Amino acid sequence: MNALFAKLMNDEAGFIVSAELVMIATLGVLTMAVGLSEVAWNINNELQDVGRAFGSMNQSFNLQGQNGNRGGSAGSSYNDVQNTGSDIQAGSHIDYEQ
Repeated sequence: MNALFAKLMNDEAGFIVSAELVMIATLGVLTMAVGLSEVAWNINNELQDVGRAFGSMNQSFNLQGQNGNRGGSAGSSYNDVQNTGSDIQAGSHIDYEQ
């Protein structure tokens, strides 16, 4: 048993392979970190585009009043103003506690 243990202690054949695996694993982790950062950046840009699309929709409406034999109702309307480019800036922070 002691001879087997001494033989394993003196064996350095696997050292190079394990060092290479550590280098490859480190490179893989760094590559994934950079890749996920780019994915997060692109998702953020797409969500800003969706926000701009919702902001550019015209939500104006006009409802005519109804009149019948025994009653009626007044109409209702709303005129939406188009958002300008300064309303939504790329990378801007929206503070909801104003």
